[in-house]
Amino acid sequence: MKTPAFHGSDLELIEKYYHIPKDRIINFGANVNPLGISPRLRRSLEENIGAIQSYPDREYTDLRRSISEYCGAPISRILVGSGATDLISRFIKSLAPKKVLLVDPTYSEYAREVALEGGVLVSFPLLEEDNFQLDKARLFQTLDPSFDMMILCNPNNPTGTAVRQDDLREILDFCRKRDIYLLIDETYVEFAADMEEITAIPLTQTYENLFVLRGISKFFAAPGLRLGYGVTGSQKLFDLINDSKNPWSINSLAAVAAPEMFGDTEYISKTKEFTQKELPRLLDILSKESCLHVYSPSSNFILLKILNPNVTSQMVFEHAIKDGLMLRDCSSFPGLGDNHIRFCLCMPDENDRLIARILEAVRQ
Repeated sequence: MKTPAFHGSDLELIEKYYHIPKDRIINFGANVNPLGISPRLRRSLEENIGAIQSYPDREYTDLRRSISEYCGAPISRILVGSGATDLISRFIKSLAPKKVLLVDPTYSEYAREVALEGGVLVSFPLLEEDNFQLDKARLFQTLDPSFDMMILCNPNNPTGTAVRQDDLREILDFCRKRDIYLLIDETYVEFAADMEEITAIPLTQTYENLFVLRGISKFFAAPGLRLGYGVTGSQKLFDLINDSKNPWSINSLAAVAAPEMFGDTEYISKTKEFTQKELPRLLDILSKESCLHVYSPSSNFILLKILNPNVTSQMVFEHAIKDGLMLRDCSSFPGLGDNHIRFCLCMPDENDRLIARILEAVRQ
């Protein structure tokens, strides 16, 4: 019997299915910063609890200013929403694309929003033989003028691969000539050691067909705060998306406390230092295992291919979950079979426990 496809937020379903209390599960499937929330954010939340008695500023000026200082984009080009998912929805609804190219395998919410708007979705698969790196030549052959939108998660989930700025410029130039908008979701870019070579936010100063999206769920470990932001260099696009928002889409507490999080440079540095130390350590261990193929990531998670033909991703998942360790069985992602698994960084001792279970399972 096939195990259901559990996502990183499905702890209640895991608890019910495997009879494991959710507070005993270490979640390697959610891709959330293991250092927890910013100490300055925690302190600000405690100190500003009274903010919920008042409506927030409709334009979220202080919040947008703090984001501007954090990411280096003008405040006049920054939009905020109730999580990145809210902004994905508003971007797609605002433009109502008829035909969209989606770089796959990736986050499922893009496809859902395109379908809700009645658009035709065309998958552009990243190929395993290319180590899931984007092939620009093949992309340009596919991306004809009948498309009016392209969606790219960069770095991509679940592959962890990334497209660099120079290549993004070529893609944007190609799209601009054909009146194609490009949505780039940078949910994981802050984890990348070479972030400045990947992020497309500086490109918004040049390209009006670009919308760059980020959230605080992963890097800032605050999915429950429901805050995302987007950057565009186009006044027309800014107005379209801004006009589609519901009043007070972000709660007062998030609006007041989040600026402290974006200004917590010590926390941000510690997160980057932890990732850039722990990720290579784990990659070194895993790359020595003959039963696994490791895809080098620009993110805080690792995609693995199981090379033992007698072992499936479901088998590895179940071997780990019995020890309260939840990784991601990637068989539900388009283009990935029942031999791919993904896990994110947790604390070093927890990572060691998971790797031990993975190696036990793939060596069967």
